[in-house]
Amino acid sequence: MTPEFVRKHAAPVPRYTSYPTALSFSEDVGCETYAGWLSELADDDTASVYVHIPFCQSICWYCACHTKGSRNPVPVKRYLKTLRAEIDMVSSRLSAGPKIAHLHWGGGSPNILDPGDIAELASTLNTRFNIMPDAEFSVEIDPRFLTAEQAEAFAKAGVTRVSLGVQDFDDDVQAAIGRIQPFNTTQRAANLMRENGVRGLNIDLVYGLPRQTRTSVERTMDGVLALAPDRIALFGYAHLPQKFARQKLIDADALPSPEQRFALANRMASRLTEAGYVRVGLDHFARPGDSLALGPIRRNFQGYTTDVSGALIGLGATAIGQMPQGYVQNAVAIADYESRIASGQFATAKGYAMTREDLMRALVIDRVMCDLTFPAQSLRDQFGSDAEPLIADALDLAETDRDGLVRANGDGFSVTEKGRPFLRSIASCFDSHTDLANRSFSTGV
Repeated sequence: MTPEFVRKHAAPVPRYTSYPTALSFSEDVGCETYAGWLSELADDDTASVYVHIPFCQSICWYCACHTKGSRNPVPVKRYLKTLRAEIDMVSSRLSAGPKIAHLHWGGGSPNILDPGDIAELASTLNTRFNIMPDAEFSVEIDPRFLTAEQAEAFAKAGVTRVSLGVQDFDDDVQAAIGRIQPFNTTQRAANLMRENGVRGLNIDLVYGLPRQTRTSVERTMDGVLALAPDRIALFGYAHLPQKFARQKLIDADALPSPEQRFALANRMASRLTEAGYVRVGLDHFARPGDSLALGPIRRNFQGYTTDVSGALIGLGATAIGQMPQGYVQNAVAIADYESRIASGQFATAKGYAMTREDLMRALVIDRVMCDLTFPAQSLRDQFGSDAEPLIADALDLAETDRDGLVRANGDGFSVTEKGRPFLRSIASCFDSHTDLANRSFSTGV
């Protein structure tokens, strides 16, 4: 692909971990709405739970997460007390159910918790929610600060999968992003978790970082493959210093161009597929026998997942939940979150109630991002004749594409391998909410 081709199709667009995106959330959806939605979940429904731990021992300059640095245990302990109160409040609305099929702790760095905190939080969740015996329990880990005691505590808590943050193994790149993490540090963390019986291992990588080169990513991929993870997430770095002040520490002149980003992403993806990994959606890779490769899959706020539950319960500051009726998001600032829970109300600060039109477009964007196919039959099955205008739009897209990104396929289209790197741009064609011309997003590759 020529540089002109890449620039043409790599316009800044949302990541589509939800539709509508969080930009559409408003205060029209608040605590009372959320309480009602929770009460409508049936005991025979399945759901997942996300727990947000908004603390890190060290803040990386590239990070766009809602987290703060802390080596003082006092604010962490205070936050956990509030979190347990929210768990009590939410679970009291659910009667006996629903059944929890997936549990994920993210952040931040959940391994900022000491072993006792890990055990107590896991016990609270197990007591207050109906967690299925075979539920997947995943947790995000910063390898630089994982101790043997924490690894043992996570395993005893029932963790089945860990995601190790790596980003890049090159020394120059690590210095440029404020995250020094030698390979043997990551290897030690992986060994600790495996020795404690946690077999599922994910690695998170980032392309488009300052000082990355083809040579440096080759070395990084050598290290990743040596760790033999089950899954790899390959995210594109979003440089938005106007939104995330810590990114101002990154030298923008050292960032690769869009064309260089594209080449780096392609090379890293090629190394993984050459090693036998299956490419899943846009930017995830899994061993052929892994459930992510076998499907079915969905896309949510953690990226690609095998979690196909009908509801996602978000807990903690800034956590986003997804109910059948729409989205809810807790207060972002830790102090605001703690104040709301202390007052005896939910921490819901904003959200979005889905319309029938939203549900149709959400289905299209999710399936295009996951299956690389426009879901014409599913639309008709679920929405009847209301789906016909969207199906007509899909046919028009397929007929007018002159660059080979999509191929006409019955009543819609399928995305070609040439089009796969531009999935977000293709999905944006069905986004009726986002003003793409007047928003700041990461580049489409």
